[in-house]
Amino acid sequence: MTEPLHWEATYAIALALQEAHPQQNLETVSLQMIYHWVTSLPQFDDDPSLANDEILAAIFQDWFEETLNDRHQ
Repeated sequence: MTEPLHWEATYAIALALQEAHPQQNLETVSLQMIYHWVTSLPQFDDDPSLANDEILAAIFQDWFEETLNDRHQ
């Protein structure tokens, strides 16, 4: 069973998005896209209205860094 995801778990959310959208070009991703994808994750269990640009940007940053790390391995 997968742990539920909440907004403060930006790294775990980033990993879930990376898994759900493995071929996504991050240069074309907007914060609105991230919001929609996060709230659509089956394990997401938080209030969607708590999202803000800071949280969404942190998720994007974690996803971007994880993708860079994967490319360099």
